[in-house]
Amino acid sequence: MKRIFGFFVAGLLLPSIAMAVEIYKKDDMSLNVGWWGQVWFQNISDMNMDNDDEKYDDNLNDFLIRRSYFYLDGTITPELSFFVHFASDKLGMDEITNDSDKGLGSGIAVRDAWFNYKILGDDLMVQVGRMYIPFTRNYGTTSTKAMLTLDLDWGQGGSHSGIFYPSNIGRDDSITLWGNVLEDKLQYRLMIGDGEDNNTKNPDDNVRFAGRLSYSFFDPETKWFNSETYLGTKRILAIGAGFDFEHDMVIAGKKDDYTAWTVDFTYDQPMAQGNSLTLVLSYINISHVPNAITWTQLGAGDDGDIISAKIGYYFGDKLALGNLQPYTQVQNIHSDESGDDDTMIYGFGLNYYLKGVANKISLEASFMDQDEEVPDSAIRDNTTITLQFALGF
Repeated sequence: MKRIFGFFVAGLLLPSIAMAVEIYKKDDMSLNVGWWGQVWFQNISDMNMDNDDEKYDDNLNDFLIRRSYFYLDGTITPELSFFVHFASDKLGMDEITNDSDKGLGSGIAVRDAWFNYKILGDDLMVQVGRMYIPFTRNYGTTSTKAMLTLDLDWGQGGSHSGIFYPSNIGRDDSITLWGNVLEDKLQYRLMIGDGEDNNTKNPDDNVRFAGRLSYSFFDPETKWFNSETYLGTKRILAIGAGFDFEHDMVIAGKKDDYTAWTVDFTYDQPMAQGNSLTLVLSYINISHVPNAITWTQLGAGDDGDIISAKIGYYFGDKLALGNLQPYTQVQNIHSDESGDDDTMIYGFGLNYYLKGVANKISLEASFMDQDEEVPDSAIRDNTTITLQFALGF
């Protein structure tokens, strides 16, 4: 226990250290421990938002630990495995609302914790605990260690945005049936979850239903966490679809069903000299959105949609110690409500990979363009420049 506790403390307090170690192995039983983190410097121009009774009307310069993740995983039998993930997010972010129970700001929280039992090998598995909601690819199957862009999409927890659907930082306490069939080309996931835990929003204590299908035409994606970019190690052509549903949610004084569905397309093509091209497209349609999307006019209770497109090109030839991958992205967040305007987000970035997808230095500039700015609010044009160091395994 002392050895485990030592790794735990070091992983959370020393973001310059990367570790992954097998600490126990006997017959079919094993235990592994690891850590991964991100450190950011971020400059945001033309901000106008409240923080502890202060207001930023110009530039915000912010140093923060964006993520610090400590995890344990292992096997008990060939069929039974487990995963536990402790997290601290946005430590030191200037405008963060601290919530130690969720690991936001100060504090450490159990972000993921589950048992997985293979009923019919990888064809049919049951997973019980706290886990990703199997809905979108961006924040439903993709590991945050393996994103093409600097962070998650806006509206799903990226940068300063919140998450539009009910969740505990993108997770839910649930039971999920999932597996890989048709020669591992088709992955399915079906969840029954706890759903919204706010009694005011969910007065009838309804459960949520979510699910996802993804078909990979070339190399299969069979794991619980996958990558958004494979750096030339896999050839991916995947088409996915998902849904999320919770009955009779009370949002903005109106009782209605929350429903959302998505379709997405991922293409990752290895090329000559170790180069590779990555293209990711997604569309999300939302009815009776539970949570307003930060800095946009898609408010709680509205209907709307989100479109996202990303493209990156990885260079297989090293430049000094690592490999370069420039990328660009565009997102559109639209509200169906009369008179509400769209928000466009444009991003341009460069990843410098030191070892695999998890260890890299990134620089990104993103631009938020409002159809119409709202005076004395955060709904305004702004520019964000972020320098990131990500290390771990």
